[in-house]
Amino acid sequence: MTNPDFATGIGIAGCGRMGAPMLTALRATGFDAKGFDVRPPSDFGALAPHILPLPDFAAQLTTLITVVRDIEQTDDVLFGAQNLIATAPDLTTVIISSTLSPRYVRALRERVPPHITLIDAPMSGAAIAAKEARLSFMLGGDPQDIASHQSLFEVMGAHFHHMGAFGAGMQAKVLNNLLAASNTAMTRLVLDWADQSGIEERALLDLIHTSSGQNWLASGFEEIEFARDGWEADNTIGILTKDVASALDAAPDGADTALPDLIKTQIRALKTRPRKPPSSQ
Repeated sequence: MTNPDFATGIGIAGCGRMGAPMLTALRATGFDAKGFDVRPPSDFGALAPHILPLPDFAAQLTTLITVVRDIEQTDDVLFGAQNLIATAPDLTTVIISSTLSPRYVRALRERVPPHITLIDAPMSGAAIAAKEARLSFMLGGDPQDIASHQSLFEVMGAHFHHMGAFGAGMQAKVLNNLLAASNTAMTRLVLDWADQSGIEERALLDLIHTSSGQNWLASGFEEIEFARDGWEADNTIGILTKDVASALDAAPDGADTALPDLIKTQIRALKTRPRKPPSSQ
């Protein structure tokens, strides 16, 4: 059910593979949400009428959800090229849903005026979960602030974890993604080794799903859109290396970072995994 306090004035900055389905989910459940992206509206198909030019987006904005790629783009949205902190006169809430360094996120509180509520709400589940409105949100912020925005999260997701004060959601997300990166690197490695041993991919994935090696990537290998991708700077595998770097940026003082560093190297070395026809035997 739509919360009337947030029926209008909602904007998503960054309408890519995650932001676009999040915008679609909001609109499908009665929120008059709008989007902004550096790409032209013609790139967004049925969403095109709801992707606004920056001045119109800023003028209507009260609750901003950022789903851009990285710290540089987040800085552009908030303070730089788009500068919505200064140019959106009615802005009252900023929800950070990109995966970023927790250190950067916590420092936003000193840069954003105190009358603007800050919530960090990174999400997990890949594009398939965004399209099916079953994302997992890791939430950081004042409990009352999160409760007052819960109706937004509920139409985009299915699992909600309040991790603590502002920044705690992002800390939890980068730790979660560190595990996801390790699962990705190792799952792809064992599939390559299975190829060399003559074991069919589907047979091994079915085994993993019901055995001690079970993990998110292996269980969703056919649904997760990047499962077969090789590393490229601007694809999801590339983003995964950025997420490991974010986890490393927030590592405890004196922590042994050898394993995360190795995982980042292994992810960066991934090559595209082609589909292989099943054996006729």
